[in-house]
Amino acid sequence: MFIPKVCQAIIDELSDEVLMCPDTPEEWRQVARTFYNRWNFPHCVGAVDGKHIAINKPAKSGSLFYNYKGFFSIVLLAIVDADYKFMYVDIGQTGSGSDAGVFNDSPFKAAIEAGTLNLPEADPLPHGDQPLDYFLVGDDAFALKTWLMKPLPLRNMTHQQRVYNYRLSRARRVVENAFGLLAARFRCLLVTLPLTPDRVIKITHACCVLHNFLRLRNPTVDVATLDEEDSQHNHEIIPGSWRQDAQLPDMELLYRGNTSRAAKEQRNYLMEYVNSPVGKVPWQDELLTVTN
Repeated sequence: MFIPKVCQAIIDELSDEVLMCPDTPEEWRQVARTFYNRWNFPHCVGAVDGKHIAINKPAKSGSLFYNYKGFFSIVLLAIVDADYKFMYVDIGQTGSGSDAGVFNDSPFKAAIEAGTLNLPEADPLPHGDQPLDYFLVGDDAFALKTWLMKPLPLRNMTHQQRVYNYRLSRARRVVENAFGLLAARFRCLLVTLPLTPDRVIKITHACCVLHNFLRLRNPTVDVATLDEEDSQHNHEIIPGSWRQDAQLPDMELLYRGNTSRAAKEQRNYLMEYVNSPVGKVPWQDELLTVTN
């Protein structure tokens, strides 16, 4: 079968060039600057999420690949930059895991906890007055950490809390759009692939590499596919065409891990910052008043 060979050739030829994590503090700062300049969320170095890639049941695998949605799958876990490109992918963990469970078992989490990612040292937010760690953003499936910020619970929120969730969602939405664009381009990922897990891993990896290659070569071609913001009307979301089409299945929203006091304090400081005169964006209060 030639497809795995072609996929491996794509990975070998392009992966090191187009799908790579920053490995110096300055490279991570550049990612954070782009998140801040484009999505107005400071110190964010990536958005994390996971999706299921459907497969036929592997022989003698029992329920290992069986996910909570009722089909067999492997997991694509990804960390995305502010321009919808994959910086890191972990492909192949079994579908029975949750977002947080798969992330907890990933080399990336081990590296971030060991301090070997070369993230920048904590420093003040723009016009801020105290050092703050650099962090990923994720949804409620993940545990709150100083290096991973997530939304506040939705019940009985104050206006300040709603502003924080809105501001974080603008950064986190890049990973949703990256997956949507990936599926729109490579529709083989939307069907149940009748292949062994190792071949599905190779195909999925090659699709992620080609996605990044296309983003780098012609980033404007995807404008209609991606979400947009109407800058003339309070930055309301204009859904991208990918939201009207078939999408990769989400992973299970199962909370894993403990929240430290330092992480809660960091999130509270971020909430205060995005509501402050130096940290707010001009349209946030009016937009959330209109949508309330």
